[in-house]
Amino acid sequence: MAGNITFTMIKPAAYANNHTGKILDIILNNGFRIQAMKVVRLTPQLAGKFYEVHKERPFYNSLVQSMSSGTILAAILEKDNAVEDYRTLIGATNPENAAEGTIRKQFGESVEKNAVHGSDSDANAALEASFFFTEFDRV
Repeated sequence: MAGNITFTMIKPAAYANNHTGKILDIILNNGFRIQAMKVVRLTPQLAGKFYEVHKERPFYNSLVQSMSSGTILAAILEKDNAVEDYRTLIGATNPENAAEGTIRKQFGESVEKNAVHGSDSDANAALEASFFFTEFDRV
């Protein structure tokens, strides 16, 4: 059964380029409700812990460096079938391969600076949401 939450981050490059409002507008206009949201800056240690699942991959160090390079917006989004619907909305990891109209196609600069993170499963959505938010933070 599909879950009703997913987790997202507007990444440092998209945040720095003032795309946050436009991205949030797209998310809301596609039927998602924001359950929790905060603006933070990850330290390299926190970015490393969040992306620990990728630790053995060749892109891990550059991912950690990129994600700790500036401000991010973290949010829990709510909607029926949230993970799958959000993955469709954001598009392929590489903005060059993303479908027209997707968030990554519109705002992504590269694979590393692809504008947003989106959970890839219901289980990871719950883990990622709990990394940033307590139950008290959610509405």
